Amino acid sequence: MRKIISLFKRDYHGSRLVYEEVVAGAEWVLAGEGVATRKFDGTACMVLEGKLYQRHDATVGKAPEGFIPAQDPDVTTGHWPGWILVGDGPENAWHREAFTGNEPDGTYELCGPKIQGNPEKFDRHVLVPHGSEILADAPRTFEGLKSYLEHRSIEGIVWHHPDGRMVKIKRRDFFKPVRPMS
Repeated sequence: MRKIISLFKRDYHGSRLVYEEVVAGAEWVLAGEGVATRKFDGTACMVLEGKLYQRHDATVGKAPEGFIPAQDPDVTTGHWPGWILVGDGPENAWHREAFTGNEPDGTYELCGPKIQGNPEKFDRHVLVPHGSEILADAPRTFEGLKSYLEHRSIEGIVWHHPDGRMVKIKRRDFFKPVRPMS
């Protein structure tokens, strides 16, 4: 699974939030193309030929043995997203707990009690197929999306185009994090 572009440009020199300008290559979302799906907050996994892989961000020249590239390395940062086989160590216990071995090939989000603080509130570790929850009521305008995400407890939205392209927007792209008072 390639890195997914954002729908709107980000203010990297100020608020770090998005503003109302579409990222090049994402215009098709505003044109009404593609299907909106729920973006789950977990960690990406892939099932390939009955084996479970976890997302791994390698750097050029430092890819581990068995690394499966998801795309070419980023020419600016050198980051190289891809996949490595889930191992037998304790660091992969939650992956193994969620994996039944019956999942079809595809990409998934590992969610559960020990993943990212469990914002999805799962009782156990599960593999959620990417694109499995369609958001038929998702708007496609800046203000519409901001309001939509403000009133829902979801990480965000991923649009899937029939030709395989994807675009995302996260709830936190619109709102500064609330800091607890001390």
